[in-house]
Amino acid sequence: MTKTILQKRGFPKHDGQWFGVHVLVNNDEEVNTLSKEVPKIAKIGVNVLVIEVDYNYAYVSHPELRGPKPITRNCVRTLAETCRTHGLRPIPQFQCLGHQSWSKVTHPLLVQYPEFDETPGQFPSNEGIYCRSWCPQHPEVNPIVFELFDELIDVFEADALHVGMDEVFLIGSEYCPRCRGHDPAKLFAKAVNDYHSHLCGERGVEMLMWGDRLLDSASTGYGMWEAAENQTHKAIDMIPKDIVICDWHYTVRESYPSIPLFLEKGFRVWPSGWKEVEATEALINASQKYKTERMLGHLCTTWGAVKLDQLAQWPPIQTAMQKLHVRKA
Repeated sequence: MTKTILQKRGFPKHDGQWFGVHVLVNNDEEVNTLSKEVPKIAKIGVNVLVIEVDYNYAYVSHPELRGPKPITRNCVRTLAETCRTHGLRPIPQFQCLGHQSWSKVTHPLLVQYPEFDETPGQFPSNEGIYCRSWCPQHPEVNPIVFELFDELIDVFEADALHVGMDEVFLIGSEYCPRCRGHDPAKLFAKAVNDYHSHLCGERGVEMLMWGDRLLDSASTGYGMWEAAENQTHKAIDMIPKDIVICDWHYTVRESYPSIPLFLEKGFRVWPSGWKEVEATEALINASQKYKTERMLGHLCTTWGAVKLDQLAQWPPIQTAMQKLHVRKA
């Protein structure tokens, strides 16, 4: 189904290897800069671009959820067309469930709809927490979020959407009238399944997500950031296997047990590194041991460590493209 959607929308078919870069964009200026960089990253072998938009688009369905300098439709269309011209597949991202605040700033959804908060009325100025979450059981949250999904899919003419879902620490909170006392794994799985039903079922596109909350910190040896300590890991057996799992790890390790775990569970796995070249090499080396079409390639995340007009020159991206394309050859 995905190849048909890709062909219909003019994007190139892939041979199974995803050579990706993940970026954050906040305004038209950054999107325009990214558009100019697309030909350069395409030249070194990138064929997938994950563009995290979140609340930074000029949403029509819910203008109250626009960021301070929202990205305009025409600007996105130019980026999508540039990607198409240079053989890149654009995948928009909207961060779901967790990461609904950063530092003292709460993001628009919970500002405009505080009743959606998993910890309503708690943690003034976000003191004492990492990031806020929305309640996965509030009956009114999904209809709003799905309209945002739809706008991003349509404006990017995308065949996939990344829903984020990493580092969710506030779930099953004692402060939530709907979630207190509930199994965090079942709550997390409900959210995943809800998004999957809309994206894959109703819209016919692929769904991607970060994999850390599906990993058990105790059994894998990963810390609290790369794996769960609040039991959400049990959701790994409660969600559809056609979801692409972006398995992120940013440091050098002797082994990455999450890779064979996700593969054994039946998922497609997209290992994801960051800014350390040695860690990027180690993760790619570990992933290349598994000869299966469900091992997709590599995703280079950036998280502000490199300017958008310097992506093609950034050592982790250059290293990843060289290693992956040597293997392909």
